[in-house]
This record gives sequence, structure tokens and C-alpha cells, in this order.
Amino acid sequence: MIAILRWILLPVTLIYSLIIWIRNILYDKGIFKSTKFSIPTIVIGNLAIGGTGKSPMTEYIVRLLKDHYKIATLSRGYGRKTKGYRLVSENSNATEVGDEPLQFKKNFPDITVAVSEDRCFGIEKLQADHDLIILDDAYQHRKLNPGYSILLFDFHSLFTPILLLPTGNFRDNFSATKRADLILITKCPESLNEDHKKHIEHKIRTLSLAPIFYTAIAYDIPTSREGHILQNELKNLDILLFCGIANPTPLEDYLVNLGNRVHLLRFPDHHNYTHYDFNKIINLYNSIPAKEKIIITTEKDIQRVESNHLSDLPLYYIPIRLKSMDQQKETFDHFIFNYLNNHTNVN
Repeated sequence: MIAILRWILLPVTLIYSLIIWIRNILYDKGIFKSTKFSIPTIVIGNLAIGGTGKSPMTEYIVRLLKDHYKIATLSRGYGRKTKGYRLVSENSNATEVGDEPLQFKKNFPDITVAVSEDRCFGIEKLQADHDLIILDDAYQHRKLNPGYSILLFDFHSLFTPILLLPTGNFRDNFSATKRADLILITKCPESLNEDHKKHIEHKIRTLSLAPIFYTAIAYDIPTSREGHILQNELKNLDILLFCGIANPTPLEDYLVNLGNRVHLLRFPDHHNYTHYDFNKIINLYNSIPAKEKIIITTEKDIQRVESNHLSDLPLYYIPIRLKSMDQQKETFDHFIFNYLNNHTNVN
């Protein structure tokens, strides 16, 4: 029924597509102002709604560069209830700064993490004290002319019709691919082959000659809020999986394929959990008759669970990272360092 409704709304999609096309033309022609900064800026983004792995990509870039540059990350702070520019501390909460920025700060306490709807204003506040600013999910923020743009595509999105909202899942026209300096295909299957790559590259090469890299999601060992890893093997368990992310299916499939029985409790993306939600989680957990059972969520979701909630239950989150599917990690790293080295030489 939902699929039929989305196709009924195709005229809305066409109007939205035209509006986005005109907006991009006005920026491309310089009619709308786009600001370029002297400080190196790396934008990580996508064209579609939903998770493509922007947070793991941001964390990968931070790990790659944090020992060489004084880094700041700048995000909008989706899901927060505040407005304006804010610095993130380890004692912040997700309602103040958003779940992903809070995750960045806890994983990298020595870097600066900030949020601001206006990315240009955020850069102005940060640039004097940093060597590099990494912007999470700012590809459509055309008021900023970034130094280097990394564009992510979910593998499966390139094997379905590319349509804008509300009929499709894209929020920007596919032609925006031409602005990318580097393209990352994420969530690739283990069965990735040359035919898959030819299909993808045929679509992208009509618009861009940017280098293309292929990655998959790798799941790490479940970890508690206190930082303790799960001691027992993660299989043959009853798992209550709750999450407020765009697409929990890959995580659910991963857990099921290990031999677990998964009870999924799904919430909207960037959902701010309430007492009602926690009671629902507790009741569902207690209703599972198995003796061997745990609760699992995502690293992003755990930022939105205060320490006094679910504290008496075996709650773990699963960190994720990107793994290369084409043995090109060193080449990818070279492109990032090359941009920064060239920027230093120019300035």
C-alpha cells in the first residue's frame, strides 16, 4: 500500500526534482552565494535519505588524520532540541547536541566536536584554532563550497530506480554526483563482483570521473555502556534489538545469521526515547521466555539512553566500521592526504 501511495505522489516528486535542479543551477552559476574557506574542509555526505555509513566514514577520517592535524568535526546535530552553534563535551546529552556528534566526542575526546545548522557560521567559529574541519552530512549545504567532498552511496540504492522523494529515497538529483571528489559505495555484499562494479560505474561515469571505492559494514564486539565487552559468544541467544536508525535490516540480518533469535523493536531515525519507550523495551524483554537473552542496540542509539535507564538489564551496543572490499585502503588514504598536502602547499 505504501509503495502504491509513493507512486501516486510521482507528480510531487517531479515538482520537487525541478525545484532542486533550479536551486543547484543557481549555486553553480554563482547567483546564490557559496562560501569557500581558506582552512581545509572535508564534507562527507550522500544524496539519499537513510543510513549510508556517514558516521563510520567520519570516524575513519578522524582516525586517519588526528595524529597529524588539529581536527574539528561539525554536524547539524539531528535529533537535538537546541538551536544554533554548540560545542560538544563528553558530558553533553543527545537532546542538546544530537546522537552522532556525542558519539564522535566520546570516541575521540581529544578533538573538537561542534554542531551548527549554519555550517559556514560553524566554520567561522572553528577555523582560527584548527587545521582541518570535517563536516558530517553537509553535501546538500550549498552555502558552503567545500575543499573536498566525499559522496556515499548505499550499494543497493544504485540497483533500483533513482527517484527523489516522496516516490523514491533520494533528496537530491543524481546529477549532484558531479560535485564529488571521491565516491564511496557502502554496504556492499560479500558477493560483490565485477558485474556489480560495471553496473555502478556505468551509472556514475556519465556524471563523474571521481575515484570509486567499495566498502562493507563490519560489526565489532558488543560493548556495554560502561565499556565492557560481551564475554560470551554472540550466537544462539534471544536478542531484543531496539534501534532508531533509518535501516536496521543489515544489523538484524547479521544477528540472525549468527544463529540468534531476534525480536526487533523499531523506532524512527534519531528518536528521542521516553519513559514509555523504556517501559516497552523492559516489558518485551521480560516477555521473552528464554534464559539466554540480552538487549542490543546501535552505538548511535546508546547515546540517547541515559545511564539511569535500563541499568538493571544486560544492554550492549554494537560498534560498526567500514572495511574495504577492493583492497584499495592505501589508495583511498593517499587521496585524502594528497588533498591536504596540496592545500598546505597552495596556502
